[in-house]
Amino acid sequence: MTALQTRLPTSGRTYRNPVHEGYFADPFVLRDGDRYVAYGTGATIGGLVFEVLVSSDLATWTSVGGALHPVAEELGGDYWAPEVAHANGRWWMYYSVGHGDAGHHLRVAVADEAAGPFTDLGIDLTPDERFAIDPHPFRDDDGRWYLYFARDVLDAERVGTQLAVARLEGMTALVGGTRTVLAPSADWQIFERDRPMYGARYDWHTLEGPTVRRHGGRYHCLYSGGSWQGPGYGVSWASAPGPLGPWTQTGAERLLRTIPGHVRGPGHNSVVTTLGGTEVLAYHAWDEAGTRRQLCIDPLTWTEEGPATPGPTWDEQPLPR
Repeated sequence: MTALQTRLPTSGRTYRNPVHEGYFADPFVLRDGDRYVAYGTGATIGGLVFEVLVSSDLATWTSVGGALHPVAEELGGDYWAPEVAHANGRWWMYYSVGHGDAGHHLRVAVADEAAGPFTDLGIDLTPDERFAIDPHPFRDDDGRWYLYFARDVLDAERVGTQLAVARLEGMTALVGGTRTVLAPSADWQIFERDRPMYGARYDWHTLEGPTVRRHGGRYHCLYSGGSWQGPGYGVSWASAPGPLGPWTQTGAERLLRTIPGHVRGPGHNSVVTTLGGTEVLAYHAWDEAGTRRQLCIDPLTWTEEGPATPGPTWDEQPLPR
């Protein structure tokens, strides 16, 4: 057990990653009363997109079906990375839909219960983006909402997918213009060299899966970089004095990275606060055969340098309280 683990409040029980055996990529976990609800990229169940899992402790999960009524086929058949926010007495799901690696746009759906079913509101939140994925709704302490996401940018020093943010008004509209949060800055963020994209070839970089937390008077954006398909995928972070920036790359080392022989390609995390007050990372990692991205958890703590975690872990760990 590490020194970090000994400082964490625990339940006296243990867990071992992955905490769910099925395919469950891009996990987003929230707390709903005395239970946790998770949404992930992958299965369509009973005609509904995005599988929903529920748990009382983050370690044992049960599927309760699908979450979202699909949209018109011409908008696409690939649904990615749902995240859900509670506001105005309802539940709001943000997600992308498109055709494979092309044409993805962000949309919003609404439901009366956390587990859905969600109904799309017919709104394209990013009509002017060539490609937009991985929406993350964030409510600041003053009650204002923001939507962070990833978008393709070609006129950049390192071409590829960057992180952006816009004000979210009424939960259904982006206002005030979109600002860049973070552009790729390192070779570990390369998705593929000489990748054919938009009629040209690029050494394509990818930043995606933003998650924002406020801590110690600053805003911290945890994000994933590299190719989700390979072992170079991992999580780093940037920080800013306000939700709109300016953002500074503060994570010199990756928060989550491959551990050869144990964990492959950990990333696309969300953060949930337990009933006991502990913050927990929920993320996916590949199984040993490379056939499934599976749900994993590890505690998140804070140091003077920023976020820290004992993860990614693969052996028995104390379950956060």
